[in-house]
Amino acid sequence: MTAAQILEFKEKAIQYASRFEVCCYLDSHHYQDKYGKHNCLIAFGKQHELCATTGQAFNSLKGFVDKHNDWLFGLLSYDLKGEIENLDGEKDDQLQFPDLYFFIPANLISISGTEIKVLKGSATIIEEISAASIIKKDHTPKIKLKRKFTKPAYIETVQHIQQQIKRGDIYEMNFCQEFFAENAIINPLAVYQQLAKLSPTPFSGFFKLNDKYVLSATPERFLTKRGNTLTSQPIKGTARRSANETEDIAIKLALQSNKKEQAENVMIVDLVRNDLTKSAVKGSVRVDELFGVYSFAQVHQMISSISCELAPEVHLVDAIKNTFPMGSMTGAPKLRAMQLIDQYEQSKRGIYSGSMGYITPDQDFDFNVIIRTILYNSTNKYLSFQVGSAITYQANAENEYEECILKASAIMSVLKN
Repeated sequence: MTAAQILEFKEKAIQYASRFEVCCYLDSHHYQDKYGKHNCLIAFGKQHELCATTGQAFNSLKGFVDKHNDWLFGLLSYDLKGEIENLDGEKDDQLQFPDLYFFIPANLISISGTEIKVLKGSATIIEEISAASIIKKDHTPKIKLKRKFTKPAYIETVQHIQQQIKRGDIYEMNFCQEFFAENAIINPLAVYQQLAKLSPTPFSGFFKLNDKYVLSATPERFLTKRGNTLTSQPIKGTARRSANETEDIAIKLALQSNKKEQAENVMIVDLVRNDLTKSAVKGSVRVDELFGVYSFAQVHQMISSISCELAPEVHLVDAIKNTFPMGSMTGAPKLRAMQLIDQYEQSKRGIYSGSMGYITPDQDFDFNVIIRTILYNSTNKYLSFQVGSAITYQANAENEYEECILKASAIMSVLKN
C-alpha cells in the first residue's frame, strides 16, 4: 500500500473498531525510535477482560497475564498509587474509569510502514475494512469549559508548594489542574481524529471502554520492555513552537541549554534510575540519552532515556509496578511528592497521568503516559482534561501557569471548534 492508502485504511479501521464495546487504537504517527515495534495497533472485540480496583490490581494483572499468555491492551489509573504506597487522597470522580482494565482482543491489526498484518482474527478483516466507506461525522463539540483553579488560586497554590520545597520536604512536584465540562456532548471518535490531526504524537491513542473514552495525544513513553531491556523516557522541559523557522530553531536551542529545565529533568532521571534499580540486574541501569530535545507539532520537549536489564526473577507486571506512577508526573522524592499532590490538587487524577498500552504474548510491552488527553464519560456527559508542570523552588508561578496553557492548547483548539 502507498502512504496515502495507509492513512485511508487507518481512518476506516478506527471507525470500524469503534463500533465495538471495547477497542484500543495506538498510533505512533510515523515517529521512529529504536524502542518501538509497531507504527500502529488496532485491537477490538474482547475475548476476555480484567477489571480491578486498587488493592490487588497488580496481582490480578499478573495472574491474568500468566493464565492467558496472549495480547493484552489496557489502562492503568494513577490511583493505583494507593496499592504501592499508603496513600488515599479520595476526591470526587465523575469519569468513573476502573483503576485497572485490560482486555484480550478478538481482532488485532498491526501496521508497520506500508505493511498491514492481521495478528488476531480473520484474515478477511483487512478486505472488509478496506471495502467500507468513511463516514464523516460532525466533530463540533457542545461544551462549556470550566476550570478547578482560577489563575490567582493556581499561583497562590504554587507558592504554598514552594514553601514545602523551601522546608526541604521535596525538590520538585508535578502540580496539575483540571479543565472540565458538564453536560458535554461530543463525538469521541471525531474529536480524537481532529486532535490527532492537529497534534500527531508518538504515543497517541483512542481507547473505548463501553461508555468511557480516552482521546490521547501524548508524546511521552512511560515504560517499554523489548527482550530483557526495560526503557523509560520521562519528559521534563517544554517550549513553544514557532512558525518562523529561524525563531523555532532558536527556541529549541534555548530549551536544550536551559539550566532550570535541565535541573528539573535530571531530578526525574535520578528518580527513574532508582525505580528501575528495583527490577534490574545489578549494575545494569544506565542513562542512554540525557536532555534530548524533540520537536512535535505544538511543542519542543526535553526527553531523557534510561534503561536497564530486567532481572530474570522479576515478573513483567512487577517491573511496571516498581516504576509506577511515573516520576515525571509525581516529583522527587516520590512518596512525599504524591502526598502533597493529594493535598494541593483539587481533582482526582484517575486515568490522567496513568498509562495506556499493551503486553505481547512473548512478554514484551509498551506503555505511554496519559497526558495531553481528553477523558469522557458519555453516559453522564462529563468531559475532563488536566495539565501540569514541574514546580521547583526557582519556578515562576506565572510562567508555570502559561506552560500549562501551552500544553492544553491543542485540546482547547479542538474543543473550541
